[in-house]
Amino acid sequence: MRILKAVGAKPRRTIRVALWGGEEQGLLGSKAYVRDHLADVSTMTLKPEHATLAAYFNSDNGTGKIRGIWLQSNLAARPIFEEWMAPLKDLGVTIIGPRSVTSTDHLPFDDAGVPAFQFLVDRLEYNSRTHHSNMDTFDRVQRDDMVQQATVIAIFAYDAAMRDEKLPRKALPAPTRGLGSVAE
Repeated sequence: MRILKAVGAKPRRTIRVALWGGEEQGLLGSKAYVRDHLADVSTMTLKPEHATLAAYFNSDNGTGKIRGIWLQSNLAARPIFEEWMAPLKDLGVTIIGPRSVTSTDHLPFDDAGVPAFQFLVDRLEYNSRTHHSNMDTFDRVQRDDMVQQATVIAIFAYDAAMRDEKLPRKALPAPTRGLGSVAE
């Protein structure tokens, strides 16, 4: 947000920033937000804010540089992201992964039918040393990589906010009620 403010950006749509709690305990914060503002996924009853949310972007895989984005099987977003990423090649942002990834706060948004994407990040020590360990401390953060992440995320947020249309949506998911899930 500081980057967009510093360059005097005037996005056409509101850009929200969220810092979730309870991700490691079952995506509790993001699930509660989706439930309270966007949809009841057990019935797929949509709330008014669902129609106004253009996209959700998530970064949750450590302190490395962003190398691309996972499409979450939303293949219609590929040409849009290719266009957005073209000027970011000098920052090392070149990968568009088609598959759906799990275990991050973008999932409740995707489950509610909102275009939701996880950035593909260099894992560095994420799986081998720092993730869920006593070595997961602030001094392990790679400052230059975080500057690159902030820049890339600001550009994606701005580009999404400036589009004439919202990002393409996949077909609305089926309700989860009756699929073995626990109602919240």
